[in-house]
Order: sequence, then structure tokens, then C-alpha cells
Amino acid sequence: MEQQKEFLEFCSGNKGVRILYDSFFKEILSPENAPERLDELLSLILCQQVKILQVLPNDSTRIADESSLVIMDIVVELEDHSIANVEVQKIGYKFSGQRSACYSADLLLRQYKRVRGERGRAFSYRDIQKVYTIVFFEKSPKELREDKMNCIHRFTQVSDTGVKMELLQEFCFVSLDIFRELLHNNGIRNKLDAWLTMWKG
Repeated sequence: MEQQKEFLEFCSGNKGVRILYDSFFKEILSPENAPERLDELLSLILCQQVKILQVLPNDSTRIADESSLVIMDIVVELEDHSIANVEVQKIGYKFSGQRSACYSADLLLRQYKRVRGERGRAFSYRDIQKVYTIVFFEKSPKELREDKMNCIHRFTQVSDTGVKMELLQEFCFVSLDIFRELLHNNGIRNKLDAWLTMWKG
């Protein structure tokens, strides 16, 4: 009944589509139906050209009450065999950094088990590729709301000496609420802004 009411309000022009919610969002970014859309979005967010190779089963263990706050959660393997987990949250969890680190570690371990099983004696740790964790927040956690000038935060692991080592885990947090404020002041400045504008609500 509620969905029918929303549909009628949309048709009459009284309301716009809540593009972030469930069926709309999943259809637009479906890697099965239109992989080129998610390809482009991930390429813009990761600042490198990527292409989805396949969708992976998402069997990460979730805390019981999390499903009500997660709008979408998909895991894909990219052309270079790295893994990207794309998640959209209605409200940022407390300890979002720690939570994301746990899910990233889970994906890394799953990749290790899968690749080791496939390659057998030929396995090398060099076969393990990066895991990207990308989280869109409709309402950002406190830590991200403290920065009103930036809506995209990318995290990598670096040493304090400049020595480089491949540590495989990278994170990107996108604050859609902060983006709305920046959009009001700055307008659309680039292609990624155009993508995020679609979800501004």
C-alpha cells in the first residue's frame, strides 16, 4: 500500500523518486543488467579505469539488526581480479571505520580461500588482489560530518618512512548529506558530481 501511494505521488508530480531506496537503486546499478553504469561509477570513485568481471556471492556474516540500515550491498570482481564491495547505508553506524575494516578483512580472507582452492600447489600470495570497500552514507557518521568541505574520503595504508608495500585494503566513504550541501554552494563540477546528484533525494 505504501509503495502504491509513493508511485501515485510520483506520477502526479507531488514527489520525486527516492532513488536511493531498494528497487530503484538496485535496478540502476545492477551489475547484471547494466554493468557499464557501475563500471563508470567505480572508475570515478577509485580514480582509475575499472571493469566488472563478475558478481560474487555476498555471504558475509552480518550483525542481526544491520539489514534494516543497509540499502544495498553488492560484491563484484573486477577485471584485474581485485574485489569491490559497494554498500549504501541509510545511517552511518557507530564505529564505521572498524566495521568496514572487519568486512574488508572478511572479503580478503574469502578471496584467499577461493584463489588458494582454485590454484592448489601453484598458489602464491602474489595471486591475492586488492579489496576495495566503498560505502555511501545517506546520513554520515559523526567523524565524516566534521569535514564540511569534502564529501569523498579515500583511505589507503601507508608507512611513516615512505617504504611501499602492497597491503591490499583500500576504503572510500562517500557522504551524500555533505554532498547535498556542497552541491547547493558549488553546483555540479565534474562527472562524479553528476552521478551523486542523481541520489541527492
